[in-house]
Amino acid sequence: MATSKLQAIWNHPAGPKTIHFWAPTFKWGISIANIADFAKPPEKLSYPQQIAVTCTGVIWSRYSMVINPKNWNLFSVNVAMAGTGIYQLARKIKHDFATEAEPAVANE
Repeated sequence: MATSKLQAIWNHPAGPKTIHFWAPTFKWGISIANIADFAKPPEKLSYPQQIAVTCTGVIWSRYSMVINPKNWNLFSVNVAMAGTGIYQLARKIKHDFATEAEPAVANE
């Protein structure tokens, strides 16, 4: 039973013998790097980078559900990309717009 399941995965059109498996697998590196950036101060985050990560995640998540055969590896990595991008954008926006401006101290 286990052998037949492994063989089915191995021979799947989006299985390990194809680029449709390896490209999303290596794309996990972007999501992992974005997760590592959670420790970064928000002022060091980049709007263009996080917008690109978020849009890529959203667009390709949708695309991965439209194509045949369904590529769940592609879907999951792009959901992760969208999620981490949205979180990082929220951190950056909160830092830039929601924090109160510090009052200037007069030197007298």
